Amino acid sequence: MMNYLQRIGRSLMLPVAVLPAAAILMGIGYWIDPTGWGADSPVAAFLIKAGASIIDNMAILFAVGVALGMAKARDGSAALSGLVAYLVITTLLSSGSVAMLQGVEPEAVNPAFAKIGNQFVGILSGLVAASMYNRFSHVKLPDALAFFSGKRLVPIMSAVAMLVVSGIMLFVWPVIYTALVSFGKEISALSFTGAGLYGFFNRLLIPTGLHHALNSVFWFDVAGINDIGNFWSGNGEKGVTGMYQAGFFPVMMFGLPAAGLAMYHAAKPAKKKQVASLMLAAGFASFFTGVTEPLEFAFMFVAPALYLAHAVLTGLSLAIASFFQWTAGFGFSAGFVDFVLSSRLPLANMPFMLLVQGIVFALIYYFLFRFLIAKFNLMTPGREEDTEEGAIAEPVSQKDRFAAMAAEIYAGLGGDMNVTSVDNCITRLRVEVKNMDAVDQQRIKATGVPGIKITGSNSIQVVVGTSVQFVADEVEKLRNKSA
Repeated sequence: MMNYLQRIGRSLMLPVAVLPAAAILMGIGYWIDPTGWGADSPVAAFLIKAGASIIDNMAILFAVGVALGMAKARDGSAALSGLVAYLVITTLLSSGSVAMLQGVEPEAVNPAFAKIGNQFVGILSGLVAASMYNRFSHVKLPDALAFFSGKRLVPIMSAVAMLVVSGIMLFVWPVIYTALVSFGKEISALSFTGAGLYGFFNRLLIPTGLHHALNSVFWFDVAGINDIGNFWSGNGEKGVTGMYQAGFFPVMMFGLPAAGLAMYHAAKPAKKKQVASLMLAAGFASFFTGVTEPLEFAFMFVAPALYLAHAVLTGLSLAIASFFQWTAGFGFSAGFVDFVLSSRLPLANMPFMLLVQGIVFALIYYFLFRFLIAKFNLMTPGREEDTEEGAIAEPVSQKDRFAAMAAEIYAGLGGDMNVTSVDNCITRLRVEVKNMDAVDQQRIKATGVPGIKITGSNSIQVVVGTSVQFVADEVEKLRNKSA
């Protein structure tokens, strides 16, 4: 199970990598026009819409990325199938479609279906599509249907599978969503303890997209709280209104960037540069804009224990800020931009104490993450089992070097006659062969690779280093030529 979650986590790295840039674009745009969200500034509108084109479609990116990463081969048909699967379920379970299925007016449809296009559904769609690829990509249909054989069959089967999934979700999704709304209404009467519980479950539910159900109770006018609207309009009680927002600032501006620093320091030497680029961009996005998904999804699945600790700390942060009545608010998210904009509002109460709390939480996050990573050998970015210290030296003509290396490695593996599939992770080629005896390990080692690892009777891994993607691309070219 843990290995499966780690594979999902690795699959998410491709779409996650683009999120920090999008978040920063939105943050700058919102800084320029915090009230109009682009309505009062063409420059702000351009930046906000550019970033929103990615952030608002995060679920689609996850569907495609997970399908591509979890499939046995990184094939375009798997990615297309992920998109098909996502489109099927989000169309079938949209509010309008559900209204027709149930024979009711759109206003009578459960609000849960307005939130069906979430990250959880994206990941679920990707997993279904990958499963269909692994099962049907090599199936040959009768001659009359031969056109739909193999990879063309995968998107079709993904669509069929999602019909079944959609039928299940039609009944399951609104029950869970409604239960969470009711739970939110119950804990809203618990003062600072309720704020802490809200913060904990808010983070815990991020992977499922169900945090929107809780948010609607506390942030908007579902149960009469309307924390965001009241705070920004000045209609509330100083030190109380904003209690469901304030505690996020220490976490998003300080805690999570510190967690990113801890993961960077815990990474193995050969991977530090790569991890640094991700953590720097994601950490800045979290601090500046309050968009935390790039950081959270980087460790959410590969190290669930860390994510649980993060959820607990978020709850603690909201409870502390609420207890001392330190308040600030956000219109976008709990980043630096919103902190500066909200700190001068009438209902902001000792907001700069949130910065002091943030420094304390940064230390807690850093040292707790370092301890947990080392103690339990958690596979955070840069610490994966497939990571080997050392990397291939890159000559001046990189392309020719990679092509020559790939040709020798592929020949050493037995070429087309022996290799059945080739995939790669961060530093290794993962290869399936028909006959392990046909593999010439000495020829492969002669290319200068750091090592070879046989992981099964027909499975072998070639440790290349951080340049593995380029070698894998050249191997794929060799395979395509012979196809």
